[in-house]
Amino acid sequence: MASVGCAFFLGGFFNANMASLESYFAFLPWLFIAFVPAVGMRLWSEEKRAGTIELLFTLPVTTLEAVLAKFLASWAFLCLAILLSFPMVLTVAYLGDPDWGVIVSSYLGCLLMAGAYLGICSLTSAFTKNQVISFVVSVFICFVLVLLGWSIFTDFLGGYLALPAWLVDLVSNFSFKSHFDGFVKGIIDPKDVIFFLSLAGFCLFLNVLVLER
Repeated sequence: MASVGCAFFLGGFFNANMASLESYFAFLPWLFIAFVPAVGMRLWSEEKRAGTIELLFTLPVTTLEAVLAKFLASWAFLCLAILLSFPMVLTVAYLGDPDWGVIVSSYLGCLLMAGAYLGICSLTSAFTKNQVISFVVSVFICFVLVLLGWSIFTDFLGGYLALPAWLVDLVSNFSFKSHFDGFVKGIIDPKDVIFFLSLAGFCLFLNVLVLER
């Protein structure tokens, strides 16, 4: 709902005079900073606080299976929430003749990006019993990963901190926004898909290690 409001009031949806959802998708990396941690903050912290994590691991499931089950259930919820924005698609289809390939690729990027966000949130939730701490840490990490794609931040690294260009490029390659922008333009680049999936997978791997220790 917030993303729709941003598209209409901040993104100039009608003023753009184009049958496109670019103004809608442009705000999602920023809205996910708060929305996804709110979903993932209690995945493991609540289990620890309530003392049910010991009961969970007495069941005939491995740590990996438990981590994947919680992650996939939460990811399914996020995917459903994203896909429920279909009235925006119907609105664009009614107003004009949109490029459906761009819309499909943008939604695919949203689903993958949500999975990467959620992987980080699941990992931070495994470190603490406090949901608020998990939420704050997740928001901070996700905010930094989005901020890395801003030219202001890269100029700061290369100008004020005088970091070498290769290091600035390496840091900026970890930006959610940089990898998501290609999907919004209708470009499904394998390296962007691999980035989101590998980030989620790496966080889940660390999640398993944290719980087992």
